[in-house]
Amino acid sequence: MRTLLDGVSLGVGEGDRIGVVGRNGDGKTTLIRAMAQKEPVDSGRVTHITGLSLGILSQQDDLDPGATVRHEIVGDRPDHDWAGDARIRDVITGLFGGLDMPGFPQGMDTVIGPLSGGERRRIALAKLLIGEHDLIILDEPTNHLDIEGISWLAGHLKARRSALVVVTHDRWFLDEVCTRTWDVQAGRVHDYEGGYSAYVLARAERERIAATEEVKRQNLIRKELAWLRRGAPARTSKPKFRIEAANELIADEPPPRDRSELMRFANARLGKTVFELKDVTVQAGPKTLVEHLTWNLGPGDRIALVGVNGAGKTSLMRAMAEAAYEEKEPAAGRVVVGKTVRLAYLSQEVAELDATWRVLEAVQRVRERVDLGKGRELTAGQLCEQFGFTGEKQWTPVGDLSGGERRRLQLLRLLMDEPNVLFMDEPTNDLDIETLTQLEDVLDGWPGSLVVVSHDRYFVERTTDTVWALLGDRTLRMLPGGVDEYLARRRAAVEAAVPSAAVRQRTGDTRAAKKELQKIDRQLAKLGEREEKLHAAMAEHATDFGKVADLDAELRAVAAERDDLESRWLELAEEAGE
Repeated sequence: MRTLLDGVSLGVGEGDRIGVVGRNGDGKTTLIRAMAQKEPVDSGRVTHITGLSLGILSQQDDLDPGATVRHEIVGDRPDHDWAGDARIRDVITGLFGGLDMPGFPQGMDTVIGPLSGGERRRIALAKLLIGEHDLIILDEPTNHLDIEGISWLAGHLKARRSALVVVTHDRWFLDEVCTRTWDVQAGRVHDYEGGYSAYVLARAERERIAATEEVKRQNLIRKELAWLRRGAPARTSKPKFRIEAANELIADEPPPRDRSELMRFANARLGKTVFELKDVTVQAGPKTLVEHLTWNLGPGDRIALVGVNGAGKTSLMRAMAEAAYEEKEPAAGRVVVGKTVRLAYLSQEVAELDATWRVLEAVQRVRERVDLGKGRELTAGQLCEQFGFTGEKQWTPVGDLSGGERRRLQLLRLLMDEPNVLFMDEPTNDLDIETLTQLEDVLDGWPGSLVVVSHDRYFVERTTDTVWALLGDRTLRMLPGGVDEYLARRRAAVEAAVPSAAVRQRTGDTRAAKKELQKIDRQLAKLGEREEKLHAAMAEHATDFGKVADLDAELRAVAAERDDLESRWLELAEEAGE
């Protein structure tokens, strides 16, 4: 019998926001279930304060398949009651795109039974977040959320007063939300101050000290540390421990990618033409997703595709893949594929393999050795080890692998085929942070063209150089400002399309009521801007408790004023017949 946790002593205090990281199978979920008293411990004890209100999001929901979305989220509360609650409106809009829940066939009256796992998970998350809790425990809450949803969730959790413990592989989310990190390793839990970036720095410092006794240093930690310090210095501005020693680790560490050298290799392997799209239209059934698109993917380009769900990211990538694999043309226009292109396409579906094959055998059936560029040649076994299949694990039957391990194996087989163009659709699904770091290390020296579709913002920023967006208007745009610019454009688009609930619903009969509704709309908009500024100020002065207390008092006053205005808005809407 394997011991997952051994002699662990931990505590969660009021206002703590703790991220839990570690390899798959090391006991992260067991830890939080034991904390929530959902799973018994073999020795020791787990204690809660009297009257603790605890909310937990597990990987498996307990929703009633015969109930409606409305019943599960707001129970039997009448519409005018829950719609007047600012928190409920914020949660439903943030997770589902609007109070009418446009992604569901019957809106809030949709029956839960036929819904997908991702839709059920968002419902369970909404049900949890509308409640008041002293402690919230979340197990992989960002799964099935897009970049906008994750950004909203981060802001929501930061604004709450509840303590938080969250298991996630989303490193941007950890940085944005958490003030402490628990690293679960080999039955122990190491406690670090700060989010993911601070955790990397602290772990690097620990490795530096250990290096006096151990000659081998952690190359992957050094590389990632170098990227964090050079590429995004703002991420590491909060750690309170000394970082000068950690900086010694990266004094002679080059950037993760030598772009000029990789471009030279890519040009040699691919030539001038990789993919050229000329006046292309992409459709999914009767729906046109992209229209009259002229676009080039050049040698060595590293591109992230972002966009709203259903905008056509996967469909565009699939159309390019079909042109390469099957010489199939899109609905309109033409896709020109370079003669030397060797494309590998990692789709969201895990390819079925013979369940009786061993892990090493499944990789060797593709190739015995692989050239990863920059003079790095590895055997199938060495690449297996680099992706976490060490020792006896290489002889595990494929049928016995977990979903995350199958995903790793799928990646391995693709890389063993020595592609020079790589399409990756949600590559981070089911992968733990350690495996993601290994994958990023491989891609750092990989000389080819890369297109990534991912909701994992950290992975996107770490592995790609440019961001292109499908914003739902059938066009593709390059965004020099990256994901931040994408989120800003999306906010502007939503505000332009639906300025406020009052404007959207306005059909009133009373002129005076309509005028006051418009006035309240403007006041609510100003209060929303004020709330955003206060949240930003609280984040900026996070270590100044006096300042934070003053800002929090002001924030509560703004929230109270907003609640009063929203109640008045509902009264006027009824008077105007809206």
